[in-house]
Amino acid sequence: MSPLPEQPLSPLDGRYRPLVTALGDHLSEAGLNRARVRVEVEWLLYLTDHELFGSHRLDHEQARQLREFASEFGQPEIDELARLEATTRHDVKAVEYLVRAKLAELGLTGISELTHFAATSEDINNLSYAITINAAVREVWMPKFRSVIDALRSLAVEHRDAAMLAHTHGQPATPTTMGKEFAVFVHRLERIAGRIDAVEVLGKFNGATGTYSAHLAADPTQDWPTISREFVTSLGLEWNPLTTQIESHDWQVDLYQSMSHACRILHNLCTDIWSYISSGYFRQIPQAGATGSSTMPHKINPIRFENAEANLELSSALLESLAQTLVTSRLQRDLTDSTTQRNIGVAFGHSVLAFENIVRGLQEIDLDLGKLAADLDGNWEVLGEAIQTVIRAEVTAGRSSIADPYAVLKELTRGKRIGQADLVEFIDGLDIGQEAKDRLRVMTPAAYAGLASQLVDYLDA
Repeated sequence: MSPLPEQPLSPLDGRYRPLVTALGDHLSEAGLNRARVRVEVEWLLYLTDHELFGSHRLDHEQARQLREFASEFGQPEIDELARLEATTRHDVKAVEYLVRAKLAELGLTGISELTHFAATSEDINNLSYAITINAAVREVWMPKFRSVIDALRSLAVEHRDAAMLAHTHGQPATPTTMGKEFAVFVHRLERIAGRIDAVEVLGKFNGATGTYSAHLAADPTQDWPTISREFVTSLGLEWNPLTTQIESHDWQVDLYQSMSHACRILHNLCTDIWSYISSGYFRQIPQAGATGSSTMPHKINPIRFENAEANLELSSALLESLAQTLVTSRLQRDLTDSTTQRNIGVAFGHSVLAFENIVRGLQEIDLDLGKLAADLDGNWEVLGEAIQTVIRAEVTAGRSSIADPYAVLKELTRGKRIGQADLVEFIDGLDIGQEAKDRLRVMTPAAYAGLASQLVDYLDA
C-alpha cells in the first residue's frame, strides 16, 4: 500500500478547518511566535524609551517599523523562524535571533544586546500565551459562545407560553413551558459567561526564578518590580508579582474550568433537545440534499446535536486536563506545561465546533405544538399534585377533614392513566369548600404550568 500524500492528523485541521480557522490566528504556533516577537519588541522599546543602560529613545519611525514588524508577522517570518530553530533547537532563541536580524536591517545593531535582556524564555512565553489566549477568548471563543446563548434566549422568548408536559426521572410530571426550559439554560450559561469575563489574565516578567537577580546584577539602582509591572500592564495584562520561573497558570486554570463547565451545561442542553426530538416535541426541518440514513430514507437524524455532544466531551476533557496539569510545576520549573499549552487551541477548537453545530441545529428544528397539547391531554393524572395541595390548604383552613391528602391522590393516580371526567368526579366527591372545588374542576394540564411563562422575564432582570 502506497503512503498517502501528507494529510492533517486532527479533524480540526482537516474536515472542520473552515469552522475553527479564526482560532489559528491566535493559538497556532505561528500565532504564538507573532506574540513572542511582539513581546520582545515591546520590551526592547520599553528599555530604550526609559533610556536604560545608556540607550536612547528611538525616533517615531524606528519604533513604528519595529512594531509593524511584529504586527505584520507572516509567512516570511514563519519560514525564517523554522530555519533558525532548525539550528538553535530552541523556539524562543530563534525569535530572539529574528528580532536581532530586524534590528540589523534597520541599522539598530547598537541596541541589539537589549533584545531578550535579562529575560528567561518563560518571561516571553507566559506573556505571549496570555496575549494569544486572551485574544482567542475575547475575539473568537466568547462570540461563538454568546451566539449559542442568544439563540437560546430567542427560543425562550418565542416559546415562553408553549405549555408542555415535564418529565422528572423520565416520567410525566408537573407541566412547564418550553420557553421556561430554554430560559433555565440561558441563565446557567450567562453565569458562566460572567465568570469567564471576570478572569484576570496574569503575566510575569521577573527572570529565571522570579527574583530579578540578573536585573539587579545589571543595574542595582532600578526599581525592577515597578518596571516589570509597568511593562506587563502595558501589554493589557494583570501583573503577577510572586512567581517561580513560570507564571503559575492559576488564571488559566480558572478560565479552563469555567469553559469546561460551559461545555458540560451545553452537553446537557444537547441531550435534552435530542430527547425532545425523539419524543416528537420538536420536528426536524428537512435540509435540501441532506441524507439522514444510508439505508432508511425516511430518517432525519439529529446530527447537529450529536456532533456537538461529542465535541463538547472532547473539549471539556482537554480543558480539564489543562487545568489539572498547569496548576503544578516541579520546584521552580519543569516543562510539562510546554507541551500541554500547545494543545490549548485543540481544546478551544472542539468547543467552537460544538457551538457552531448547536446554533445550526437550533435553526433546523420546529416546535410541534400539537404534539405538546396531545401529550398534556393524555396525562391528566399530573393534576394530582394540585388537588392534594389544595386539599392540604383546605384542611389547614378548617374546610376539610381529609386525614391524608397525599395518600388519597396516590390511590387515585399512581401508575394509572385517568381522564378529565375521572378527575371531575373525584373532585365533586371531595370534602372541601365549594370555591376550591370550582377552581379544581376547570383546571387542565395545559393550564397547570404555574408561573413558567413569567419566569422567562427574569432573563432581563
